[in-house]
Amino acid sequence: MTERKRTPWVVGVSGASGTPYAAAVLRGLLAAGESVDLVVSRASRLTLLDETGIAFRDAHWRDDLGEWLQRGADGKPGTFARPGLDDVRYWGAGDLAAGPSSGSYPVKGMLIVPASTACVAGVALGLSKDLLQRVASVTLKERRRLVVAVRETPLNGQTLRHLVALDEAGAIVLPASPAFYAGATHIQDLVDFVAGRVLDAAGVPHRLYRRWEGELGGSRTPREANGGD
Repeated sequence: MTERKRTPWVVGVSGASGTPYAAAVLRGLLAAGESVDLVVSRASRLTLLDETGIAFRDAHWRDDLGEWLQRGADGKPGTFARPGLDDVRYWGAGDLAAGPSSGSYPVKGMLIVPASTACVAGVALGLSKDLLQRVASVTLKERRRLVVAVRETPLNGQTLRHLVALDEAGAIVLPASPAFYAGATHIQDLVDFVAGRVLDAAGVPHRLYRRWEGELGGSRTPREANGGD
């Protein structure tokens, strides 16, 4: 029997505020049975520490990631069950010789969640100053799917030009903009909506939010946990 070839999604976490978005996307990918290669930028470690209290360490990344994915958007520990991490591979942000830095390394695409304006600029200009930016550049040159969940407001003209450049290069620019038609009653619902839209852009099935079905008032109908109908 031929062994299944591992073809992961690369998830890049930059230093923008919004680490709960990244956690929700990671949980969604793992729940869908997807393989994940994870890149956490140096700046994002400071954001993660500030937003969750978790110090993400290279030598203990599995323990730290497991703790992170169990936290809700409000930072409460134990909100989610610890997912299996056997099919997650972690690459240090400074490791420019990592597998995903080469176009010959098989991946389905890359999701940058959240994407800071500095990250957006670096990818748009092709700087490749760290592994996250390098993988994004490789994703574009190989014509693979790149989803950029930019998290900043307001946006200045320079950043808008960078986002247009990414769109023209083939990336999907997805602002982290929660919607309210899905009947959100908790901060986690708003986070899950954005994460669900990221997964939609990647073509990964999920049940993170209630989809619009053309019926006004649907958001006032009680919904099942995890976005079930």
